[in-house]
Amino acid sequence: MSELPETILQFGTGRFLRAFVDRFVHQANEAGHAVGRVVVVQSTAGSRAEGLAAQPEGYHVLVRGYEDGQLVDRVDAVRSVSRALVARDAWPEVLQVARSHALRFVVSNATEAGYVLDDNDRVDAAPPATLPAKLTRLLWERFQAGGSPLVMLPCELIERNADRLRDLVLTQAKRWSLPAPFADWVGKGCLWLNSLVDCIVTMPPADHPLAARDRMLVCAEPYALWAIGRPPGTDPGLWPHPAMHVVDDMTPYFLRKVRILNGTHSAMVAKFKRAGFETVQQVMADREAVRWVRGLMYEEIVPVLAYRVDDVGAFADQTFDRLRNPFQAHKLADIAAHHAEKVKVRLQPTHDEYLRLFGRPPRRLAEVLAAVLAVEPTP
Repeated sequence: MSELPETILQFGTGRFLRAFVDRFVHQANEAGHAVGRVVVVQSTAGSRAEGLAAQPEGYHVLVRGYEDGQLVDRVDAVRSVSRALVARDAWPEVLQVARSHALRFVVSNATEAGYVLDDNDRVDAAPPATLPAKLTRLLWERFQAGGSPLVMLPCELIERNADRLRDLVLTQAKRWSLPAPFADWVGKGCLWLNSLVDCIVTMPPADHPLAARDRMLVCAEPYALWAIGRPPGTDPGLWPHPAMHVVDDMTPYFLRKVRILNGTHSAMVAKFKRAGFETVQQVMADREAVRWVRGLMYEEIVPVLAYRVDDVGAFADQTFDRLRNPFQAHKLADIAAHHAEKVKVRLQPTHDEYLRLFGRPPRRLAEVLAAVLAVEPTP
């Protein structure tokens, strides 16, 4: 695998991308598809890039939970990451990768809070502050070097994430007064693929035998879905993998995942974190708490989606089982990152649609939104 070229530039070194995208690339390489290797870029503070660099032989993903009705507990190796760079220390190396003729894909996962621009960002910053500015700079570098257009694969849980990210990059290019041919190359040459990712990834148990020798060990549930929108008349040219589905309509996938799974997660944070619960599994083991969660899912979220999405009840059943995964310790504190922004995407639309459909507020959703507002009032 070490002979394969570096074809993927990935902004994000967190647990999710390591257990999701990087694992899929490894598995496709092992299956003989020769996707290539991943250069990962750490944009925030932390030691993840250092940890990856210290393990050139790769890392492992514990895959644990229910799969086709059977409880599984296996270890997947991941050896697709070739380099890990810290943006603030190695920006020239990132730009060198951007100029590479082998590069084909750019992956990102900056959460909802990353889709912003900074008026103080400069094209010559090393690096620019925001994700859109970083992407604008590396695309400008590639354009000037005569490189071919890239396939952009954002993984943020934002509806039509690629469209929104492309618009931010084009806005940044305009702010920097970059030439019109570059904007045309970005908007029409590069392929911006809206996508939806779905897989719960957590920290591994500290007492697992691998934890002592694998600093980058992570734990993932068996369920995984990467739904990728197909632009009309195009072939995205992606690698084959059982979890990856190129589809014509992303809406049903987005609504089911963000409103049911992620919405329930964020509601758990608002309802139970301050009450002393630390993990999703603790919530699901408490009789009164699980009754509240079940009511939220089946009485307030599912009825809103039932007329728009097929098999919404079956997906809710599957989600309920995923939440009860006995191997996971999904921390509410992890889900709580950027909580207010997530609630606006995951819960507020369901509350508003329920009110319009049934003429009364959904009791549990209204309680959650009031709790969030009390903590982070609107300016």
